[in-house]
Amino acid sequence: MPITSCDQYELLSIVSPCYNEQEVIEIFYTELKRVLAAIDIKHEIILVDDGSSDSTLDILNRIAEKDTLVKVYSFSRNFGHQITLTAGLEAARGDAVIMLDSDLQHPVSLIPEMITKWKEGYEIVSAVRKSTEGASVYKNFTSRLFYRLINFLSDIKIPNGAADFCLLSRKAYMALRDMPEKHRFLRGMISWVGMKRAFLPYIAQPRRAGCSKYSLLKMVALAMEAVTSFSAFPLKLATRTGLLISMAGFLYLAWILLRYFLIGDLVSGWGSVICVLLILGGTQLIFIGLIGQYLSRIFEEVKHRPLYVLKQRPAEVQSGDRGTVQQK
Repeated sequence: MPITSCDQYELLSIVSPCYNEQEVIEIFYTELKRVLAAIDIKHEIILVDDGSSDSTLDILNRIAEKDTLVKVYSFSRNFGHQITLTAGLEAARGDAVIMLDSDLQHPVSLIPEMITKWKEGYEIVSAVRKSTEGASVYKNFTSRLFYRLINFLSDIKIPNGAADFCLLSRKAYMALRDMPEKHRFLRGMISWVGMKRAFLPYIAQPRRAGCSKYSLLKMVALAMEAVTSFSAFPLKLATRTGLLISMAGFLYLAWILLRYFLIGDLVSGWGSVICVLLILGGTQLIFIGLIGQYLSRIFEEVKHRPLYVLKQRPAEVQSGDRGTVQQK
């Protein structure tokens, strides 16, 4: 049911990352303001520029000049989608926060239903993508594979299609802000919080302009972040695989000795030896690299570097976030 008034709530924060969205950002802002005006709720709009190389920041600043409810932050370089959302959460002051992308694939029309669920007592309201209009078979397949891989390897289960488009109560997003890790996977972190949660299905619209910022390589990197953040299962898998390969090697050795003593057939040939060495060597390198992934995460954590560096922030905001702030 649509919301006509939210007077009992003080403030709603909208957090949206922006990266090279010059062609669509003004359309996004217009549609967002239209929905918020219909809801009649006090709000702030936090737009975080992730080091865009086009004119996105200039457009954001023009919007902020006309609308005092818009606050623009800008990174000194591209730090990534998850860090951009984290910066927005740290800047938020609302009783609830809604995170959504600025490319309009997250429908702003879903915001009233999210707030309705929030009023019903849910701490987290997640939008779940059922499909994407015009998406290719390859895109749909890789998306399903992404969630299945994470849910198979990780201790935290994430509903298929539940992206970063969600509403978080103050209690929920403050819990996220208390998590100090530098490698962020917000979908998993939100599931880990474990508060009362509702799900709203939606169909993603095709992009109005531009192209997706999530390539296959970035999706694989995000999956690795998810798995190594929430599970030690890959390390256990490495141990189990090593044991299985060792057992197979001993069985193969027993077979060779049995043939030699029973029928005098000593299997000769370098081919089989080389194959075994290559298989074992490759397996070892794979799992050494896997262990290196975990070690690199420890290395990043112990350096205690800030998550991001800001080159611009709203003039009235005081220094106090985890990013190194440089006023432009």
